Amino acid sequence: MRAVDLRQDCAACEYVNVAGAHGAYTATSDDPQIRFRPVSPLEPGWYHCAFEISGNSIVTPQIVIDTGKGFLATYRVSLKSGRRRNRFTADFFLPEPAHELCLYPADGAGKFEIGRLRIKRRNRAETLLFFAGHALQILWRDPMRLVRRFRQYWHYLRRPHFVGVRTPSRLSPGGGSYPDWIKRYDYQPERDRKRLETQIKALEKRPVISVLMPVYNPPADLLDDAIRSVVEQIYPDWELCIADDASPDPEIGRHLETWAERDPRIKLVRREINGHISAATNSAFALATGDWIALLDHDDVLRENALGEVAVEIGRHPDAEIVYSDEDKLGSDGSRYDPYFKPDYSRELLRSQNYFNHLTVHRAENIRRVGGWRAGFEGSQDYDLNLRVTEIVEPGKIRHIPKVLYHWRAVEGSTAMAGGEKNYAYLAGQRALEDHVTRTGLPAKVEPAPGVPFYRLKLSVPEPRPLVSLIIPTRDHAKLLRGCIESILTKTTYDAYEILIVDNGSVEPETHRYFEELRADPKIRVLSYDKPFNYAAINNFAAAQANGALLGLVNNDIEVISPDWLAEMVSWAVQPDIGCVGAKLYYADDTIQHAGVILGIGGVAGHSHKYFPREEPGYFGRLKVLQNVSAVTAACLIVRKEVYEAVGGLDEEHLAIAFNDVDFCLSVQKLGFANVFTPYAEMYHLESISRGHEDNSEKQARFFEESLYMQKKWQRLLARDPFYSPNLSREHEDFSLRS
Repeated sequence: MRAVDLRQDCAACEYVNVAGAHGAYTATSDDPQIRFRPVSPLEPGWYHCAFEISGNSIVTPQIVIDTGKGFLATYRVSLKSGRRRNRFTADFFLPEPAHELCLYPADGAGKFEIGRLRIKRRNRAETLLFFAGHALQILWRDPMRLVRRFRQYWHYLRRPHFVGVRTPSRLSPGGGSYPDWIKRYDYQPERDRKRLETQIKALEKRPVISVLMPVYNPPADLLDDAIRSVVEQIYPDWELCIADDASPDPEIGRHLETWAERDPRIKLVRREINGHISAATNSAFALATGDWIALLDHDDVLRENALGEVAVEIGRHPDAEIVYSDEDKLGSDGSRYDPYFKPDYSRELLRSQNYFNHLTVHRAENIRRVGGWRAGFEGSQDYDLNLRVTEIVEPGKIRHIPKVLYHWRAVEGSTAMAGGEKNYAYLAGQRALEDHVTRTGLPAKVEPAPGVPFYRLKLSVPEPRPLVSLIIPTRDHAKLLRGCIESILTKTTYDAYEILIVDNGSVEPETHRYFEELRADPKIRVLSYDKPFNYAAINNFAAAQANGALLGLVNNDIEVISPDWLAEMVSWAVQPDIGCVGAKLYYADDTIQHAGVILGIGGVAGHSHKYFPREEPGYFGRLKVLQNVSAVTAACLIVRKEVYEAVGGLDEEHLAIAFNDVDFCLSVQKLGFANVFTPYAEMYHLESISRGHEDNSEKQARFFEESLYMQKKWQRLLARDPFYSPNLSREHEDFSLRS
């Protein structure tokens, strides 16, 4: 197939939230899109695309592919920066015909330019050359790695997404489309309204919810839709507090006056001078008499059940301080797309991104305590407020409703501020987070998260540096162990560590010769564990002999990528309220092996974003930001020794082989510690080569027993991981929708 220029060779091209022509464009909201419809569907296979894009917004362009079922996040492709400035490329596999491509050229409102937009399907020879080139890159970086791992590379080439090169029809995405999800699981008035009305009537106390709406010159029809969405709420105990921030269009004032005359629950203040969104929100707040405060942008839409669901949640949890919901986007044609199905409260995710966003409802008293919305944080004023309020409330009193209650309008003029200020909003959010760090006394600095428009808290390591005991169980496979040890010794910048190698019955002479070499290093001890293999018992045995204040559980098939991996993990593990810290692990082909554990996947647990390409941002950036998780893998886990001992170490009686790390993390969490995954500690993981696989009846029976034990012990958590949405798949690890 010849290269296709998307702008010239497509049957149709639609610009959404984008104005301009001839290569020079302006994104008129924070969700610009360019949709291309090819003359005929793109055939399945491997593709290479090369785009030229430049702009004044934070650019991380992406393509979303529609295979006739709607724009599925499963087929979201992130483009990487090339060697040439403003050139972005991607190589991806298309498992079924593509009817439409949607380009997200920039992360926010502002000007951008587009040069060539070329896409080409690789033929068989080109595909083989592509993989050969990938192998040569690895060979150039580490010649012995290909030799050591030939068997593993062959295994990876036979995995489904590589088999698909030969038989594309065998592949299908996990989960269903968003329209299908809406039909099956979303609120449907004819089906669910009566239930909600009954729940509202049963409330002992019905709180008044004050909806704040700062207004500045929106399209009048969208303003009407926003106000109407409040007036038509099933829940009757609300007031709508509107502050017009000196809109220059007189029609806006007339519309607002008309609405205020129709319903006494609508309150209106007209500001004489434009003070921007923080001042306008404070003016609206001054009108509020309710105990609870909700926020609605002047062109967005509440679901009719929104305030009712909030009131019911408050009724169930009368000590709640914050309530937030899921959300999606609303296109100019009325279509719903891009749902954000959020986790329950995750402090570290909130420190990475304002994932509360819409709909968020605060107790009014807390807003008054922190002083309302602050000037100087426009564009991220709600993020600043959320950070300040979460500092004064207990985490258990922050409630999440896993339902879409808010439609975020994605049309021209949809942002509360003028277009082109996305960068300003990002910087305002960074300042808000820096203030949060100062107020809380965290030893951290705020940096941009690489590759996504979010944030990274980089903690400093305490001095003197605490000793870390890295525990590495092994049995033979000297070359594998050598790769692990040498990568730690030569690449790790954090120097306060010891290595405890636990030999579990090695018999190969080469292995014992290597042990003798290692004993000459004062950082390394070789311990003998001569009992049958029991991963939990081996680690407990070594932990009892460890000198470090922190323990590192490390597999012998781990190799270091990021030199500051240990400093990053230690900086979090020493925090008094943090338990286990997990790393980002890759297979040898640079696809994700571990980015945190999701409870309930496959019955017990699965790995987040497994097999995603290394550069992918993941579900709403989750592969690129630090966040709380229920559990992390012990293939690379750091924890304070006192915490390890407080839960009795790993369960060597019931979980000798599988799931002992998940059980351990959940036990740590039960004690009140938070577990975190950091993407800033990166390693390769070859996954249990020296132990082998569950490939005989005895091992399979043991695995089954351990699975049953986990399901019985942690039934409630396995049914509902607080850091994973119930609206997402429990069969797939790709954050696809529940089907």
